[in-house]
Amino acid sequence: MAEPESGAESAGAADDAAEALDRPLPEQVRRRVVALVSDAFGGLTVTELPAQLRQYARFTPSRRSRFAGNAMAAALESDPVFRQRIADRLRASQPELADAVESGNPPAAADPVDVAAAAYVLRPGGWVKLVAAAGEEVQRADAERADEAGRRELARLREELAEARAQTRSETERLRTELEAARKEAESLHRKLRSAQSDVKRGEAALRRARADIDAVKTDAAARVSAAESETRRLKARLGEAEAALEASRRAAREGRSVEDVRLRLLLDTVLEGAQGLRRELALPPVSVRPADTVDAVEPGRMSPKDIAARALSETDPALLDQLLELPQAHLVVDGYNVTKTGYPTMPLEKQRLRLLGGLSALAARSGAEVTCVFDGAELAAPVLLAPPRGVRVLFSKPGVTADELIRQLVRAEPPGRPVVVVSSDKEVADGVARSGARPVASVMLLKRLSRLS
Repeated sequence: MAEPESGAESAGAADDAAEALDRPLPEQVRRRVVALVSDAFGGLTVTELPAQLRQYARFTPSRRSRFAGNAMAAALESDPVFRQRIADRLRASQPELADAVESGNPPAAADPVDVAAAAYVLRPGGWVKLVAAAGEEVQRADAERADEAGRRELARLREELAEARAQTRSETERLRTELEAARKEAESLHRKLRSAQSDVKRGEAALRRARADIDAVKTDAAARVSAAESETRRLKARLGEAEAALEASRRAAREGRSVEDVRLRLLLDTVLEGAQGLRRELALPPVSVRPADTVDAVEPGRMSPKDIAARALSETDPALLDQLLELPQAHLVVDGYNVTKTGYPTMPLEKQRLRLLGGLSALAARSGAEVTCVFDGAELAAPVLLAPPRGVRVLFSKPGVTADELIRQLVRAEPPGRPVVVVSSDKEVADGVARSGARPVASVMLLKRLSRLS
């Protein structure tokens, strides 16, 4: 078997040297050659295939044609042994076509593409001419098909052109009819428009006259209304001034009498209670002074100035606050937030207020003094809902007024001579109330006193 294959290989090599294509295979012939190789591919063993085609051995014929077409065409051209094996498979599958091609007498009724593909694989004498003739036949058939398609397309276009011309003539006639109708309609509309324009001009003239009359009436009415409004405003202003003056005089008379009565009564109560307290402090006997009492001498049990200095109270001693509140008609005014932010700044404002007011209520009940607690209300968005405890007056400053200013107003409202105690660590507040006659004390003193109550 090896020797015949060597002879066939030598014969194929000699044929290839004698004949060769001077141009590429026509595309249809190439596709038919690839199909022949793909069909014959499955009848060969893996060892009979060229190395570059063995990876496609398990592919179906259609997949081999699609993915390995170029590789099979190249192997068929460059490998005479592989080409000879494909030729043997072709002779076995199409013996009549193979015999006719090898004898040089292909059937006249055979497809030129099949003849050219078989000649390319079998390589008989004159195969190049068969391939070239097949290529020319394919080109001629393609040209005839193209001519036939062109003639059919030309005939179709002529028919469409004739239909378009007919439609154009019909459309032109229709448009001419519509144009003539539109022209007549336009002339009728122009006549109506000219008539309407005349009516509009007459209406506009009448409207202008009416507007002129209306404007004159409006101007006269506006002048009269303006004069009436000016007189009304003047009369209202005078009436308001008279009412305000009357109310002010009434309020001044009423409030002046009331305030003066309160101030006088408080001052009288202060003097009376002060006299009673002084009488208790001095412990004066009901008899007149005796001569022996005027003799300058040292009496047993009297305290020296050194002892008196030792008994002086510090500025933060709660006992000093108790002594101040024991004065007749004493009034304790507390700077609320100054005290709470000194004593318990980490608590919420609501809890600060409740804690301070609870302590002040207990202090007022024990001392009997009048107690007023002032909070800054300038930044409040709404009134604080709070039930004041017994014995404590709770006040919030109005918008635009600080708590410090409200405290100074409270001090100035008291009559001269009444003991007023103001609790605040704010130096400006302390100095201001001191100038008005009040006694300032530090917030720490009140906090210490309240801690003893709890």
